[in-house]
Amino acid sequence: MKIVIIGYMGSGKSSVGKALAASIGYNFFDLDSQIEFIEEKSISKIFYEKGEIYFRKRENLILKELMTSETNVVIATGGGTPCYGDSMGFLLRQEETITIYLKASLSFLTDRLFQEKLNRPLIAHIDTKEILMDFIRKHLFERSYYYNQASLKIDVENVSVAELVKKITMALF
Repeated sequence: MKIVIIGYMGSGKSSVGKALAASIGYNFFDLDSQIEFIEEKSISKIFYEKGEIYFRKRENLILKELMTSETNVVIATGGGTPCYGDSMGFLLRQEETITIYLKASLSFLTDRLFQEKLNRPLIAHIDTKEILMDFIRKHLFERSYYYNQASLKIDVENVSVAELVKKITMALF
């Protein structure tokens, strides 16, 4: 089985994905880390040097390569991955593939991301929580169509990574 974790940045995709994979004995791939490894550059540098369109095309291609070359795998995507190109449609058409949306509220994401913004190229330039909240609100509105197509939706607020892994495992097996 292939388990693909989607959701907005800051929702815990990488942490939950890594813990879930360890718990069920699957391989784990963080899509952003794979892109950095293949491109031999940070995501920030790719965005700066080649732009978002280049990044999204590479992201889509690398996702498809992972999906076709791996079995018994958990993949944590980037926040925008399912929303660009045919990524979400591709994921939904794959046999033995479960997509999981880690869902979080606007206020939860704003609080979490404001503390981490310097490590996130898309929001590093944002100065205030209010502007960040508007930025996230717009993205959530645009992306909800894709996120809500996931096979499983899990609320991540006030739940530890271990509890999330337990919830997901119970829903899947």
